[in-house]
Parts: sequence; C-alpha cells; structure tokens
Amino acid sequence: MGKVTISTLDKMKAAGEKFVCITAYDATFARLVSEAGAETILVGDSLGMVLQGHDSTIQVTVDDMAYHTECVCRAAPDSLVIADMPFMSYTTPEQTMVNATALMQAGAQMIKMEGGTWLSESISMLVERGLPVCAHLGLTPQSVNQFGGFKVQGRTPKEAKSILADAVEIQDAGASLLVLECIPAHLAADISSKLDIPVIGIGAGAGTDAQVLVMHDLLGLSSHSARFVQNFMEGQDTIQGALKAFVDAVKSGDYPREEHTYS
Repeated sequence: MGKVTISTLDKMKAAGEKFVCITAYDATFARLVSEAGAETILVGDSLGMVLQGHDSTIQVTVDDMAYHTECVCRAAPDSLVIADMPFMSYTTPEQTMVNATALMQAGAQMIKMEGGTWLSESISMLVERGLPVCAHLGLTPQSVNQFGGFKVQGRTPKEAKSILADAVEIQDAGASLLVLECIPAHLAADISSKLDIPVIGIGAGAGTDAQVLVMHDLLGLSSHSARFVQNFMEGQDTIQGALKAFVDAVKSGDYPREEHTYS
C-alpha cells in the first residue's frame, strides 16, 4: 500500500474511504497487521492488560512503551505507527516533551494522549516542534478509577456537549487524529462530520472515519469482551485470515454493526 502518512489519512477522510487501525506489540504481529492492509498500527498501553496481565493500563511505563514501539517499527515500515503515552507520563508540557521524544526516537510516527482541553498546551507545543499527536476522548482507560469502571461516556447532553467541545479545541491545538472510545454512535458521527481531522472509533459506531480494535480482542483471545468486539477468527483458518477479515469488514462497512454500538 506504500508508506502511510498523515496526508494519506487526510485524503482518505476527504474521499470518504475508511481506514483501519489494529494494535500490535511485537515484530511478528506488526508484520501480519501491516500485510493485512491496516494503514495504522497502535502500540497501545493495552499491553499492560493483554501482555503483562494487569487489570488496567495504569502500570505501563514509558520504558515499556519504547521497547514495544521499537519492536513494532522494525517490522512494519509502511504502516503509520502510533504509540500511547502511558499513565502520568504527560502531566506537564515539559514532561510530555521528554517522554514523547523517547517514543518518537523509538520509531513511532505519532504519539497518543488521553484527555480533553487540558492537553491543548502540550499538543500545541509538540506539534510546533514536529511531533504529531493523536488525541483520545470518551472512555479513556487511564481514567478508569475516576470513571468507576469501563463505562460508556457522553450519554447525557452535558457530557456530549463537553466531548464535542474538547474535540474541537484539540483539533484547533494541532492534533492530527482523534480516537473516540465507547460513546453513543450518533455523537461520534456528529463529531466526525464536524472535524477536519480523521476520527478513529472503538465502540463508537460506524460513523467515524476509521475503526480500531485490540488485536487480542479481534482474534478472540480475550477472556472478557466488550459489546463492540467481534471475533474475526470465527470462520478463518489462520490469524492472517482473521486480520484481513477485520480490515475488509471495516472498509466495506460490515463492521461495526448495530449490535456493536451504544446509544
């Protein structure tokens, strides 16, 4: 598919073409994900749960993220690789710069941060210095203790208005991508239509510009699956086939379906 860049994703959004993001944490699976046709790979702090066995992402460190980012980038030169900034690694602009630099030097082409308008200063600072940013709104797993669990966000008018306002301000601050997780489908579609930057959804309905799933979830390996997860190993003989099935389903509009969305 050639080297994917931010410009590639912008053009796909403008043309109404869906793109795909899948998590990966090592070289072997990064190669498979890239070969399946996923334009973007997320080195997610979800590794804390699916690789390290924790019950949340909070225990993941910058060193963990840098190590796994290096592994992924060696095997997926054509995909755009996004690396998560882990819990409490971006509390100030200065700290953000140091830790984002470490992940970019590990090979990432973009870093991802969870949170709303309080991130604007850090986003602007990074972008001004050539570090692309993906923001993350809705259910932000690093805030699971504040939310009281993994719960759908944006269901009340006040919450929905706040998420939309955060999305606009984050875009204005210079973010290149936005992830929306576990929010009502109508809200995600509204935000996607109002933003110029591409929006990646997870549990946010079919109205976003792209979809992301944790690789272990789409392969049916997770012991607890959320409503938005579909097991793409069903009917497939190989992992390669399952990854390709997910890519094809997103691009054709067959995933996500109504049963995968929240209202």
